[in-house]
Amino acid sequence: MLVLGYFYGGYLIDGTTFTKAALSISMNFIQLIEFYICYLWVYPRFLKKNKVPQLIGGILFTIGVFIALRYLIEEVLYLKWLGFHNYNDGTTAWAYISDNIYWSIGFIVTPAAVYGIEQSFKSEQVNRKLKEEVVKAELSFLKSQINPHFLYNTLNYVYSLAIPVSDQLANAVLRLSDLMRYTLNDSPDGKVSLDKEVEYLESYVALFRMRFEPKFYVDFTTEGITNQKIASLILIPFVENAFKHGVVNDESQPVRIKLKVQNKRLSFEVSNKISHAQKDHSSGVGMVNIHRRLDLIYPEKHELLISNNGNTYKSTLILNL
Repeated sequence: MLVLGYFYGGYLIDGTTFTKAALSISMNFIQLIEFYICYLWVYPRFLKKNKVPQLIGGILFTIGVFIALRYLIEEVLYLKWLGFHNYNDGTTAWAYISDNIYWSIGFIVTPAAVYGIEQSFKSEQVNRKLKEEVVKAELSFLKSQINPHFLYNTLNYVYSLAIPVSDQLANAVLRLSDLMRYTLNDSPDGKVSLDKEVEYLESYVALFRMRFEPKFYVDFTTEGITNQKIASLILIPFVENAFKHGVVNDESQPVRIKLKVQNKRLSFEVSNKISHAQKDHSSGVGMVNIHRRLDLIYPEKHELLISNNGNTYKSTLILNL
Protein backbone atom coordinates (compact mmCIF):
# COMPACT_ATOMS: atom_id res chain seq x y z
CA MET A 1 0.00 0.00 0.00
CA LEU A 2 2.90 2.37 0.70
CA VAL A 3 4.43 1.66 -2.71
CA LEU A 4 1.13 2.15 -4.52
CA GLY A 5 0.46 5.31 -2.51
CA TYR A 6 3.85 6.62 -3.65
CA PHE A 7 3.14 5.72 -7.28
CA TYR A 8 -0.32 7.26 -7.45
CA GLY A 9 0.03 10.14 -5.01
CA GLY A 10 1.39 12.35 -7.76
CA TYR A 11 -1.59 11.61 -9.98
CA LEU A 12 -3.96 12.82 -7.28
CA ILE A 13 -2.00 16.06 -6.95
CA ASP A 14 -1.13 16.89 -10.58
CA GLY A 15 -3.71 14.82 -12.43
CA THR A 16 -3.10 12.50 -15.41
CA THR A 17 -4.65 11.17 -18.59
CA PHE A 18 -6.78 8.03 -18.75
CA THR A 19 -4.26 6.28 -20.99
CA LYS A 20 -1.34 7.00 -18.68
CA ALA A 21 -3.33 5.88 -15.63
CA ALA A 22 -4.41 2.65 -17.34
CA LEU A 23 -0.85 1.79 -18.35
CA SER A 24 0.42 2.58 -14.85
CA ILE A 25 -2.23 0.33 -13.30
CA SER A 26 -1.35 -2.58 -15.61
CA MET A 27 2.37 -2.13 -14.97
CA ASN A 28 1.99 -1.98 -11.18
CA PHE A 29 -0.42 -4.92 -11.14
CA ILE A 30 2.08 -7.08 -13.03
CA GLN A 31 4.97 -5.86 -10.85
CA LEU A 32 3.04 -6.88 -7.73
CA ILE A 33 2.51 -10.35 -9.18
CA GLU A 34 6.22 -10.51 -10.02
CA PHE A 35 7.15 -9.36 -6.51
CA TYR A 36 5.09 -12.02 -4.75
CA ILE A 37 6.18 -14.83 -7.07
CA CYS A 38 9.76 -14.07 -6.03
CA TYR A 39 8.99 -13.32 -2.37
CA LEU A 40 6.67 -16.26 -1.68
CA TRP A 41 8.03 -18.95 -4.01
CA VAL A 42 11.38 -18.37 -5.73
CA TYR A 43 13.52 -17.02 -2.87
CA PRO A 44 12.13 -19.18 0.00
CA ARG A 45 12.61 -22.35 -2.06
CA PHE A 46 15.78 -21.69 -4.04
CA LEU A 47 17.87 -18.99 -2.33
CA LYS A 48 20.30 -21.61 -1.00
CA LYS A 49 23.87 -22.61 -1.79
CA ASN A 50 23.02 -25.88 -3.48
CA LYS A 51 20.08 -24.55 -5.52
CA VAL A 52 21.66 -21.84 -7.68
CA PRO A 53 20.45 -23.36 -10.99
CA GLN A 54 16.88 -23.57 -9.64
CA LEU A 55 17.17 -19.97 -8.42
CA ILE A 56 18.25 -18.76 -11.84
CA GLY A 57 15.45 -20.77 -13.43
CA GLY A 58 12.90 -19.29 -11.03
CA ILE A 59 14.04 -15.74 -11.81
CA LEU A 60 13.89 -16.38 -15.57
CA PHE A 61 10.42 -17.87 -15.14
CA THR A 62 9.30 -14.77 -13.23
CA ILE A 63 10.65 -12.47 -15.94
CA GLY A 64 8.84 -14.59 -18.53
CA VAL A 65 5.59 -14.23 -16.58
CA PHE A 66 6.12 -10.44 -16.40
CA ILE A 67 6.66 -10.14 -20.17
CA ALA A 68 3.75 -12.44 -21.04
CA LEU A 69 1.27 -10.72 -18.73
CA ARG A 70 2.28 -7.24 -19.86
CA TYR A 71 1.86 -8.21 -23.50
CA LEU A 72 -1.51 -9.84 -22.81
CA ILE A 73 -2.91 -6.86 -20.91
CA GLU A 74 -1.39 -3.88 -22.71
CA GLU A 75 -1.05 -5.15 -26.28
CA VAL A 76 -4.08 -7.45 -26.52
CA LEU A 77 -6.77 -6.65 -23.94
CA TYR A 78 -6.30 -2.86 -23.86
CA LEU A 79 -6.36 -2.74 -27.67
CA LYS A 80 -9.53 -4.83 -27.77
CA TRP A 81 -11.41 -3.13 -24.90
CA LEU A 82 -10.03 0.43 -24.80
CA GLY A 83 -8.78 0.99 -28.33
CA PHE A 84 -5.13 1.69 -27.56
CA HIS A 85 -1.95 -0.20 -26.68
CA ASN A 86 1.46 0.71 -25.28
CA TYR A 87 4.22 -0.02 -27.80
CA ASN A 88 4.48 1.24 -31.38
CA ASP A 89 3.37 -1.08 -34.16
CA GLY A 90 6.92 -1.33 -35.54
CA THR A 91 8.45 -2.60 -32.26
CA THR A 92 10.38 -5.84 -32.84
CA ALA A 93 10.05 -8.86 -30.58
CA TRP A 94 13.62 -8.48 -29.31
CA ALA A 95 13.14 -4.78 -28.56
CA TYR A 96 9.94 -5.57 -26.68
CA ILE A 97 11.56 -8.39 -24.66
CA SER A 98 14.74 -6.46 -23.80
CA ASP A 99 12.76 -3.39 -22.73
CA ASN A 100 10.55 -5.48 -20.46
CA ILE A 101 13.54 -7.27 -18.96
CA TYR A 102 14.75 -3.82 -17.92
CA TRP A 103 11.37 -2.94 -16.32
CA SER A 104 11.13 -6.30 -14.55
CA ILE A 105 14.56 -6.17 -12.87
CA GLY A 106 13.46 -3.71 -10.16
CA PHE A 107 10.84 -6.09 -8.82
CA ILE A 108 13.26 -9.01 -8.98
CA VAL A 109 15.78 -7.20 -6.77
CA THR A 110 13.28 -5.61 -4.35
CA PRO A 111 11.76 -8.89 -3.06
CA ALA A 112 15.30 -10.28 -2.65
CA ALA A 113 16.15 -7.36 -0.38
CA VAL A 114 12.90 -7.66 1.57
CA TYR A 115 13.29 -11.44 1.95
CA GLY A 116 16.94 -11.08 3.00
CA ILE A 117 16.15 -8.45 5.65
CA GLU A 118 13.28 -10.56 6.98
CA GLN A 119 15.49 -13.66 7.22
CA SER A 120 18.16 -11.62 8.99
CA PHE A 121 15.66 -10.57 11.65
CA LYS A 122 14.44 -14.16 12.02
CA SER A 123 18.02 -15.43 12.38
CA GLU A 124 18.68 -12.84 15.05
CA GLN A 125 15.59 -13.95 16.97
CA VAL A 126 16.62 -17.61 16.68
CA ASN A 127 20.15 -16.82 17.87
CA ARG A 128 18.76 -14.90 20.83
CA LYS A 129 16.54 -17.85 21.77
CA LEU A 130 19.44 -20.27 21.37
CA LYS A 131 21.59 -18.16 23.69
CA GLU A 132 18.80 -18.20 26.27
CA GLU A 133 18.49 -21.98 25.88
CA VAL A 134 22.27 -22.36 26.32
CA VAL A 135 22.14 -20.43 29.60
CA LYS A 136 19.23 -22.58 30.81
CA ALA A 137 21.03 -25.74 29.73
CA GLU A 138 24.21 -24.72 31.54
CA LEU A 139 22.26 -24.07 34.75
CA SER A 140 20.45 -27.39 34.39
CA PHE A 141 23.74 -29.16 33.72
CA LEU A 142 25.36 -27.66 36.79
CA LYS A 143 22.43 -28.77 38.92
CA SER A 144 22.55 -32.27 37.46
CA GLN A 145 26.24 -32.64 38.30
CA ILE A 146 25.67 -32.38 42.04
CA ASN A 147 24.53 -35.95 42.68
CA PRO A 148 24.68 -38.35 39.68
CA HIS A 149 28.13 -39.84 40.35
CA PHE A 150 27.33 -40.20 44.02
CA LEU A 151 24.06 -41.98 43.17
CA TYR A 152 25.80 -44.22 40.64
CA ASN A 153 28.43 -45.31 43.17
CA THR A 154 25.72 -45.80 45.80
CA LEU A 155 23.74 -48.04 43.44
CA ASN A 156 26.80 -50.22 42.97
CA TYR A 157 27.05 -50.55 46.74
CA VAL A 158 23.34 -51.39 47.00
CA TYR A 159 23.83 -54.00 44.28
CA SER A 160 26.51 -55.73 46.33
CA LEU A 161 24.14 -55.76 49.32
CA ALA A 162 21.22 -57.07 47.24
CA ILE A 163 23.02 -60.09 45.77
CA PRO A 164 22.63 -62.36 48.85
CA VAL A 165 19.06 -61.14 49.44
CA SER A 166 17.41 -61.46 46.01
CA ASP A 167 18.70 -62.10 42.51
CA GLN A 168 15.75 -60.19 41.06
CA LEU A 169 16.45 -57.18 43.26
CA ALA A 170 20.16 -57.30 42.41
CA ASN A 171 19.41 -57.46 38.67
CA ALA A 172 17.02 -54.51 38.96
CA VAL A 173 19.67 -52.43 40.74
CA LEU A 174 22.24 -53.47 38.12
CA ARG A 175 19.95 -52.42 35.29
CA LEU A 176 19.30 -49.10 36.95
CA SER A 177 23.03 -48.61 37.48
CA ASP A 178 23.68 -49.31 33.78
CA LEU A 179 21.05 -46.75 32.78
CA MET A 180 22.63 -44.11 34.98
CA ARG A 181 26.14 -44.89 33.76
CA TYR A 182 25.00 -44.43 30.16
CA THR A 183 23.42 -41.05 30.89
CA LEU A 184 26.70 -39.89 32.49
CA ASN A 185 28.77 -40.78 29.45
CA ASP A 186 29.50 -37.89 27.14
CA SER A 187 31.14 -37.34 23.75
CA PRO A 188 32.52 -34.18 22.10
CA ASP A 189 29.76 -34.04 19.47
CA GLY A 190 26.98 -35.39 21.70
CA LYS A 191 26.60 -38.52 19.58
CA VAL A 192 27.06 -42.19 20.45
CA SER A 193 27.09 -45.41 18.49
CA LEU A 194 23.61 -46.62 17.63
CA ASP A 195 24.17 -50.05 19.16
CA LYS A 196 24.91 -48.39 22.54
CA GLU A 197 21.69 -46.43 22.28
CA VAL A 198 19.84 -49.68 21.54
CA GLU A 199 21.46 -51.36 24.56
CA TYR A 200 20.17 -48.48 26.69
CA LEU A 201 16.65 -49.00 25.34
CA GLU A 202 16.89 -52.73 26.00
CA SER A 203 18.00 -52.12 29.60
CA TYR A 204 15.12 -49.69 30.05
CA VAL A 205 12.62 -52.23 28.71
CA ALA A 206 14.17 -54.99 30.85
CA LEU A 207 13.80 -52.87 33.99
CA PHE A 208 10.11 -52.34 33.28
CA ARG A 209 9.71 -56.03 32.51
CA MET A 210 10.95 -56.84 36.03
CA ARG A 211 8.37 -54.44 37.43
CA PHE A 212 5.32 -55.73 35.52
CA GLU A 213 6.10 -59.37 34.69
CA PRO A 214 4.64 -61.81 33.95
CA LYS A 215 2.01 -59.58 32.27
CA PHE A 216 4.35 -57.37 30.29
CA TYR A 217 4.12 -57.47 26.52
CA VAL A 218 6.61 -55.53 24.44
CA ASP A 219 7.75 -56.40 20.93
CA PHE A 220 11.17 -54.78 20.32
CA THR A 221 12.87 -55.43 16.96
CA THR A 222 15.93 -53.91 15.25
CA GLU A 223 17.33 -54.14 11.73
CA GLY A 224 20.34 -52.78 9.88
CA ILE A 225 22.38 -51.61 12.88
CA THR A 226 26.11 -51.41 12.14
CA ASN A 227 28.44 -48.57 13.10
CA GLN A 228 26.04 -45.62 12.77
CA LYS A 229 26.16 -42.63 15.10
CA ILE A 230 23.13 -40.98 16.70
CA ALA A 231 22.43 -38.22 19.19
CA SER A 232 22.51 -39.63 22.70
CA LEU A 233 19.14 -40.32 24.38
CA ILE A 234 17.18 -39.16 21.33
CA LEU A 235 15.02 -42.31 21.16
CA ILE A 236 14.16 -43.01 24.78
CA PRO A 237 11.40 -40.35 25.19
CA PHE A 238 9.21 -42.22 22.70
CA VAL A 239 9.52 -45.45 24.70
CA GLU A 240 8.97 -43.60 27.98
CA ASN A 241 5.84 -42.03 26.53
CA ALA A 242 4.51 -45.44 25.43
CA PHE A 243 5.05 -46.99 28.87
CA LYS A 244 3.66 -43.94 30.68
CA HIS A 245 0.46 -43.50 28.69
CA GLY A 246 0.04 -46.94 27.14
CA VAL A 247 -1.10 -50.41 28.13
CA VAL A 248 1.71 -52.92 28.66
CA ASN A 249 -0.32 -55.88 29.99
CA ASP A 250 -2.49 -56.61 26.93
CA GLU A 251 -1.10 -59.62 25.09
CA SER A 252 -3.35 -58.99 22.06
CA GLN A 253 -1.99 -55.47 21.58
CA PRO A 254 1.58 -55.23 22.87
CA VAL A 255 3.75 -52.15 22.79
CA ARG A 256 5.63 -52.37 19.50
CA ILE A 257 9.09 -50.83 19.09
CA LYS A 258 10.72 -51.12 15.70
CA LEU A 259 14.07 -49.64 14.70
CA LYS A 260 15.30 -49.98 11.13
CA VAL A 261 18.31 -48.45 9.38
CA GLN A 262 18.65 -48.50 5.61
CA ASN A 263 20.91 -46.36 3.40
CA LYS A 264 21.71 -43.90 6.23
CA ARG A 265 18.00 -43.47 6.90
CA LEU A 266 16.83 -44.43 10.37
CA SER A 267 13.18 -45.21 11.06
CA PHE A 268 12.04 -45.60 14.67
CA GLU A 269 8.41 -46.57 15.30
CA VAL A 270 6.73 -46.91 18.67
CA SER A 271 3.05 -47.82 18.95
CA ASN A 272 0.92 -48.63 21.98
CA LYS A 273 -2.65 -49.14 23.03
CA ILE A 274 -3.82 -45.99 24.80
CA SER A 275 -4.57 -46.36 28.51
CA HIS A 276 -7.83 -44.74 29.61
CA ALA A 277 -7.02 -45.12 33.29
CA GLN A 278 -6.24 -42.13 35.49
CA LYS A 279 -3.43 -40.17 33.89
CA ASP A 280 -0.11 -39.23 35.40
CA HIS A 281 -0.25 -35.45 35.73
CA SER A 282 3.51 -34.96 35.98
CA SER A 283 4.98 -32.43 33.59
CA GLY A 284 5.39 -33.81 30.08
CA VAL A 285 8.73 -32.22 29.31
CA GLY A 286 10.10 -35.29 27.52
CA MET A 287 8.35 -34.80 24.19
CA VAL A 288 8.77 -31.03 24.35
CA ASN A 289 12.51 -31.47 24.80
CA ILE A 290 12.70 -34.02 22.00
CA HIS A 291 11.15 -31.55 19.56
CA ARG A 292 13.73 -28.93 20.57
CA ARG A 293 16.63 -31.36 20.31
CA LEU A 294 15.54 -32.61 16.90
CA ASP A 295 15.29 -29.05 15.59
CA LEU A 296 18.76 -28.22 16.91
CA ILE A 297 20.65 -31.45 16.15
CA TYR A 298 18.87 -32.59 12.96
CA PRO A 299 17.61 -29.41 11.26
CA GLU A 300 15.87 -30.33 8.00
CA LYS A 301 17.16 -33.90 8.50
CA HIS A 302 14.29 -35.36 10.50
CA GLU A 303 10.60 -36.06 10.23
CA LEU A 304 8.34 -36.80 13.19
CA LEU A 305 4.92 -38.30 12.50
CA ILE A 306 2.29 -38.77 15.22
CA SER A 307 -0.99 -40.63 14.78
CA ASN A 308 -3.76 -41.13 17.35
CA ASN A 309 -7.05 -42.81 16.51
CA GLY A 310 -8.34 -42.85 20.10
CA ASN A 311 -7.28 -46.46 20.65
CA THR A 312 -3.69 -46.60 19.38
CA TYR A 313 -0.95 -44.00 19.62
CA LYS A 314 1.92 -44.27 17.17
CA SER A 315 5.01 -42.11 16.78
CA THR A 316 7.42 -42.47 13.86
CA LEU A 317 10.79 -40.74 13.82
CA ILE A 318 12.80 -40.63 10.59
CA LEU A 319 16.40 -39.40 10.73
CA ASN A 320 18.95 -38.89 7.97
CA LEU A 321 22.15 -40.03 9.65
